[in-house]
Amino acid sequence: MKQEVKDKIDPRLARIEGQIRGIRGMVQEDRYCVDILLQLSAVISALKRVEDLVMENHLNTCVTDALKSEDERESQQKIAELMDVMAKFRRQ
Repeated sequence: MKQEVKDKIDPRLARIEGQIRGIRGMVQEDRYCVDILLQLSAVISALKRVEDLVMENHLNTCVTDALKSEDERESQQKIAELMDVMAKFRRQ
């Protein structure tokens, strides 16, 4: 993974980690369910943004390198892998 992408992802994950701890505290304190659901929604959105960064990095590095490669098998494997990942995203 490119260092610049890691530098973008790490603070986001740290923030998400803090949000999760906060949600855990909310549950332990018997906070209002809707408030917990709103916080969960915020975490899910934040995770999806991290997911986008990781996917973009993968496309710009691993997939691009495989497609530029002389090895046809490697290119086909990366395409199949990417199709599998995209199918999983569509099911979410």
